Amino acid sequence: MKNRNNNSIFGETSGLPSSELPQESADVQMNVQISEPVLADGELESLLEEASTLAATYDYDAAIELLHSRQEYSDEQSVQDAIAAYEEIKSTLVRVNPGEITHVFFHSLVMDNAKAFDGDYDEDGYNQVMTTKSEFLEILNQMYDRGYVLVKMHDIAYEETDENGETKFVAGNILLPPGKKAFVMSQDDVCYYDYMEDDGFATRMIIGEDGKPTCEMVMDDGSVSVGSYDLVPLLEDFIAEHPDFSYKGARAVLAFTGYQGILGYRTDPEYQDSNPNYEADCEAARQVAQCLRDNGWELASHSWGHINMRDRDFSSVKTDADKWESRVESLIGETDIILYPFGADVGDWRPYTMENAKYEYLYNLGFRYFCNVDSSPYWVQITDESMRQGRRNLDGYRMYYDLPETDPEKTYLDDLFDVTTVFDRDRPTPVPMM
Repeated sequence: MKNRNNNSIFGETSGLPSSELPQESADVQMNVQISEPVLADGELESLLEEASTLAATYDYDAAIELLHSRQEYSDEQSVQDAIAAYEEIKSTLVRVNPGEITHVFFHSLVMDNAKAFDGDYDEDGYNQVMTTKSEFLEILNQMYDRGYVLVKMHDIAYEETDENGETKFVAGNILLPPGKKAFVMSQDDVCYYDYMEDDGFATRMIIGEDGKPTCEMVMDDGSVSVGSYDLVPLLEDFIAEHPDFSYKGARAVLAFTGYQGILGYRTDPEYQDSNPNYEADCEAARQVAQCLRDNGWELASHSWGHINMRDRDFSSVKTDADKWESRVESLIGETDIILYPFGADVGDWRPYTMENAKYEYLYNLGFRYFCNVDSSPYWVQITDESMRQGRRNLDGYRMYYDLPETDPEKTYLDDLFDVTTVFDRDRPTPVPMM
């Protein structure tokens, strides 16, 4: 793994300076008008299209560099117009305050409400902590309309090495048009557990024919269908249609436990004797994990056994972290992000120190980004060693208790979307208290 750091939860905000906060204003016009090339040239058109694709994700520097790199087209008016347009937009960009970036998260998405909410033993849990497909898509639509742009955790802050070889965490430099708001998204438990079988969820993740990650789901007749059956392919679909929803190709953070394997494959060594496809499952999981990385997804730990790291003693945390490193990280590759199960941080709101044995052990394993759960609009803590961020659960529980008819005083979600138009009325109500 890599080293990481985080900071506290519960409603605190970063102490970062506010002098560089972006000023709200009308969005910059993104549809750049570029003159048509005088002579039809398929290669030139492809070049302009490639630059436009980069610019659509706010990577204006890369778009300009690409156009400058093709000197044979430097005299083309269409190329000159494109460069001028991108330079003009660049001059209007404002720096996002790293301390004011919200982080929303989900669990596996309910794809079939009738199966998930069928009155059986698992219904209450699904109702509390899961989000339905229709809710997720409407959340994306409304956040997009409000100017939210998905960024990576590694865009917010990262390690730099100085001339003396010393590493230090520094705040990132995310530049967006006025009025745009950066946010991070994550998904917990991307494992497709046994208990979810026949309850209306995807069954595993695979690599689609287009090379993108997608999902399988077992249909009522027992057949296996491939399609957009969970957050990953649904978000890929949305970004394909709205490329300006993603900053420089950013995707969400996906967090894995390990006790039943990952991505729907039974990869934990406990399955070596009972799973005849064990080796094939491990190899498939490795390939899917690499596909996710190649497509911009960030991968994270959610502990091996989904344990409460705040309540467990140091020995238990160490044992679990070692299992995660040997049994999960060995499949997905190095990661420096940990999303605490239950949002249970190993510290309070104050910055971590090495006197915190749990933090020290996780740090020495390579973790540098630590996320708890916090209903505040944003909570970010950046120290010389690491970054910490609070996450907001957008699930049945949070949405139901934010409805005006449930509690008119609750407004936890108002900055993100209108909960009255997002909440899925197929849900059994009242949603049980957690």
